[in-house]
Amino acid sequence: MRVAVPHTVGRAEARRRLQARAHEVAGFIPGGMADVAVTWPGEDRMAMRIAALGQEVTGMIEVEDAQVVFNVTLPPALSFVEPAIRSAVEANGRKLLG
Repeated sequence: MRVAVPHTVGRAEARRRLQARAHEVAGFIPGGMADVAVTWPGEDRMAMRIAALGQEVTGMIEVEDAQVVFNVTLPPALSFVEPAIRSAVEANGRKLLG
C-alpha cells in the first residue's frame, strides 16, 4: 500500500520532524501493545516494523521535497482492513509532520 502525505516544510525539515517524532508511532496503534522498530537506512529513508496482536507490518518511508511517501506491506490477515489502515496512515502521517 502506498500513501503520499503532502507537506510544505521542505525535505530537511520533514526529515527532522520524522526523526524527532518516530517514537510516537507506537501510540498510534490501538491498545498500546505495539512493538515498533525504526531505522534510517538512508538519509531520506526510514524503515519501520510494527508488531502487534500476532501480526507484523513493515514499511518504508521516503522523504521528498513536497511529500512523504509511506510504503506499507500488510500481511494477508490484515488486507481486509486496508482502507482503515490507509486512512490512519494519512492522518497520523500528518501528525508526525505537524
